[in-house]
Amino acid sequence: MNESSSVGGLANQLRRELNRYSPGGKLPSSRALVERFRVSPVTVSRALAQLSAEGLVVTRPGAGAFRAQPRAAAEPAGDTSWQEVALSADAAAELVPRTVDASGVMVSLAAPPPGVIEFNGGYLHPSLQPERAMGAALSRAGRRPGVWGRPPVEGLAELREWFARGIGGAVTAAEVLVTAGGQSALTTALRALAPPGAPVLVESPTYPGMLAIARAAGLRPVPVPVDADGVKPALLADAFKATGARVFVCQPLFQNPTGAVLAPERRGEVLRIAREAGAFVVEDDFVRRLVHEDAGPLPRPLAAEDPDGVVVHVGSLTKATSPSFRVGALAARGPVLERLRAIQVVDTFFVPRPLQEAALELVGSPAWPRHLRAVAAELKTRRDTMTTALRLKLPELSLPHIPSGGYHLWLRLPDGTDDSALVAGALRAGVAVTPGRPYFSAEPPAAHLRLSFAAVAGTEEITEGVRRLRAACDEVLG
Repeated sequence: MNESSSVGGLANQLRRELNRYSPGGKLPSSRALVERFRVSPVTVSRALAQLSAEGLVVTRPGAGAFRAQPRAAAEPAGDTSWQEVALSADAAAELVPRTVDASGVMVSLAAPPPGVIEFNGGYLHPSLQPERAMGAALSRAGRRPGVWGRPPVEGLAELREWFARGIGGAVTAAEVLVTAGGQSALTTALRALAPPGAPVLVESPTYPGMLAIARAAGLRPVPVPVDADGVKPALLADAFKATGARVFVCQPLFQNPTGAVLAPERRGEVLRIAREAGAFVVEDDFVRRLVHEDAGPLPRPLAAEDPDGVVVHVGSLTKATSPSFRVGALAARGPVLERLRAIQVVDTFFVPRPLQEAALELVGSPAWPRHLRAVAAELKTRRDTMTTALRLKLPELSLPHIPSGGYHLWLRLPDGTDDSALVAGALRAGVAVTPGRPYFSAEPPAAHLRLSFAAVAGTEEITEGVRRLRAACDEVLG
């Protein structure tokens, strides 16, 4: 039994036994609990800390642990119905009402029920995360001088330099801001570049979290279709002319959800079209570090090929590490950099210095390249396992593109399929999948599913998950 399960088990046992003690009564000593339950002193300490956090136990240094006094009866709930009027009145005065809809984001953040295979996850399974390396990095960071001091608001100079080297081209550390992950960076970028009510061009389909950011800021997402080679330049030019937009958000590398890579002949065209429109390109380079083993050389970020300050680059360490390792970067040149910096300072002050120091320790350690190589090999294996299983078990689901990076596949469903009904049926069958509808800012051309192969425990779960999805298709599609 591992430490975390031992802690939970002991906490549950002590919780059941609390009624034996009157409020204020003393619990057995830590030594007695160690001997009785045959666990370590650390387990006892953590279990008591858990009960203390729940308000069930009070610990007093040198005296022991005591049952807490019962909580006072909850006061009756108030009447919050007035808020409906207040919130709707705000929206009525806005050109494009701000709507905060987290449903598309929650799909990849919410843990599925026990026993359900997670094909809807947006992060690496714990077995793929560099937990030991992150723990060691955090420990080393904690011993750095000044680690609990206030960092520069732009971020630690060494970390900014590391991100700048990763982008390449003429990007310097002075043009980089450290952010609290990619989502925070995208939020800052859109707030800086477009006023409320403005149109913003987005790929179609695209990441629901970005659509949610845009709508929450009162922006109007305008779709520009993508194909296997990324966004279509002719349609992008038409969209700029038709809308007068000054921002285009794209994922040129392993686009979410299609997995497309912007073709070499389109890269310069995208930059030229944006420059002629007097517009910015927000480059969300979210999975560069989740390349598959068979990918070959990667194209450089668009920011590395942009001398004119057209591109605002967003990068992050989170996808390649852990959802809780929220360290990312914004890179831009020209006057826009100061606006980005000002908005970030107002919103968050700065990224906590211990986390920045831990990021430096991690990416500078020999464990970091080993981790990336291991993930590249494992993601390729998982991708191949899923594609093979889908072709054997679900040939009626179209898989137009097999990516060589990222963590998911994008499937087109048979014409007339209700993707929400299939998602519900899949959950009944024991597998959680992501519907395609939230990835479109307008009417989708067809029903789709996104299947992640990174959040599961391994290839056996992938095979079993596809088998369960087959059962759901038999039920829903007939």
